[in-house]
Amino acid sequence: MIDTAPQHADAEGVDAGVGLTALLVATARAIETHRPDSLAQDVYAEHFVRAAPVCADWPVRIQQVPDGDSNPLWGRFSRYFGLRTRVLDDFLLRSVRTSARQVVLLGAGLDTRAFRLDWPADCVVFEMDRAGVLAFKHQVLTDLSATPKAKRVPVPVDLRADWVTALTTAGFDPAAPSVWLAEGLLFYLPSPVETHLIDTVDGLATEGSALAFEVKLEKDLLKYRTSAIYTATREQIGIDLLHLFDKGPRPDSAGALTAKGWSASVHTPFDFTHRHGRGPLPEPNDALEGNRWVFAHKPRHALVEGLPDEAECE
Repeated sequence: MIDTAPQHADAEGVDAGVGLTALLVATARAIETHRPDSLAQDVYAEHFVRAAPVCADWPVRIQQVPDGDSNPLWGRFSRYFGLRTRVLDDFLLRSVRTSARQVVLLGAGLDTRAFRLDWPADCVVFEMDRAGVLAFKHQVLTDLSATPKAKRVPVPVDLRADWVTALTTAGFDPAAPSVWLAEGLLFYLPSPVETHLIDTVDGLATEGSALAFEVKLEKDLLKYRTSAIYTATREQIGIDLLHLFDKGPRPDSAGALTAKGWSASVHTPFDFTHRHGRGPLPEPNDALEGNRWVFAHKPRHALVEGLPDEAECE
C-alpha cells in the first residue's frame, strides 16, 4: 500500500501509516472468518494480527468485542471488509476462469488470495507492495508453513517508483490477458497519481483483461469526521483514516476507462449487501455512502457482443 501521509512517509512495515490499515483489514477478515454466516474465509488473517505488537490486543472474533456487532468498528466496518473481500474474490476467480492467467494485486498489503483461493493451475499472482509489508507477510506465512495455490511472485516496490519495470522484470507479460486489483488503495493517492496508475494499467492490460478498484466520491470527506465508523476507528485503535485519505478532488477513473474502450460498471457496497443478504446498510452520517466498487473489462474486439454483465461482478 502507498503511504502518502507526511509523518509516515518513511514507514516501511505494518506498524504505522497506511501499513497499519492493512492490519485493520486483516482483523476484519479474521472476525469474518469465524462468523457462522461468513462471506469470506481467511485462516491466515488472525496470525498477522497476533504477530504485530501494535495490535496484539485487537479482537479476532466478534465474541471478543464487548458490544459485539453494535460496535461500529468491529461490527459494521468489519462486516464491510468481509463483504468487500467476498465480492473481489468472486471477481478475480471469474476473471481467471474466463481468460486471464496473470493476477496483479496493487498495494497487496496482507492479501492472502494466492494461498486461499482455488486458482487455475497455470495462474500466477503478482503481489506489489513496499518491501517492509511483504517481508512481514512472508515471515508470518513462512512460520505457518503456508503453501500458495498458484505461482506467487512478490514484487517489493513503492508504487510511487518505477513499478512497471519491477513488475515486468518479475515476469509479467503485457501481451497476455491479466486481471488487476486495487483494493483499498486509491483513497490514499492524490488525483494525478490515481490517474497515472489507471492509465498505466490500461497500457499494460491487453484485450481480455479486467480491473477492479474502490473509490470514494465524497466532495468533502471531513463532514463525516463525526461518523460512527471514523470516530470508533480513531478512539479504539488510534487510526485516523481521514488524516490518511487524500482530500483533493477525485478523478472519474471509471469514466476514463470507458473512454479508452473498457466496459465499466459502478456499484455501491450496499448493492452487494442486498445481493448476499449480509453486510452494511445505509445509515445517517454514513462514512460508507460515497464508497464505490468499480469493475472494468477490456473487451476482445471479436467479443464485444459477449461482454460480462453486472452479474459477473457479484
